[in-house]
Amino acid sequence: MADELRGVELVIFDCDGVIADSEVISASLLVRQLLPFGISIDADYVFRNFVGKSFPVVADIIGERFGVALPSTFVGDYRAALREAFAESLQTTPGLLDVLGQLTCASCVATSSSPPRVAYTLETLGLADYFGADVFTASQVAEGKPAPDLFLLAAREMSTPPERCLVIEDSAAGIEAGLAAGMKVWRYVGASHIADTARARDEAPAGVTVFDNWDRFYVLAPELRA
Repeated sequence: MADELRGVELVIFDCDGVIADSEVISASLLVRQLLPFGISIDADYVFRNFVGKSFPVVADIIGERFGVALPSTFVGDYRAALREAFAESLQTTPGLLDVLGQLTCASCVATSSSPPRVAYTLETLGLADYFGADVFTASQVAEGKPAPDLFLLAAREMSTPPERCLVIEDSAAGIEAGLAAGMKVWRYVGASHIADTARARDEAPAGVTVFDNWDRFYVLAPELRA
């Protein structure tokens, strides 16, 4: 592990499912929002098919897959309802704040969420000042995850070579993007939407470290602890 982390200068955090324990909230809302259109799915379907993708992409997939023309207001209505749900119950993943408070290198956020959503998420969690302007979204690149564009953008903007970046992701799309960018990638599986951590470990590509508790972060990466 020491060899793997030697020279890491930047930790790139995904937002939903890594910083914010938000995927269950988001999935449950989407399930409810789709029912009036005759689309019946469950949260597990959302986790397996849509985690890591931007919501406009998700809406396009749903419309095509189920043969339903969702109204032009669907994405906006969903986002407005999600803000209300986040205001009521959104929390960080357990133990994250302790990790951020002791991190010795630079960090940033790279997410498939829209700029307003990630801004609201970080504000709600009290992390807007911590990350400041070092927040990058799929809206800034030609191709979102699983393409490497977003992580490469984050590295450029943070003046860090890709090989000196450590990506923390929860989704298969995000892991694929980080590896394609030539970065070190760890998979965090401690958020509430990942029920089977053993399966999540088995599904991770070779060479990707998997952990399910932020208490393990500095056990695995003592070099990054201030």
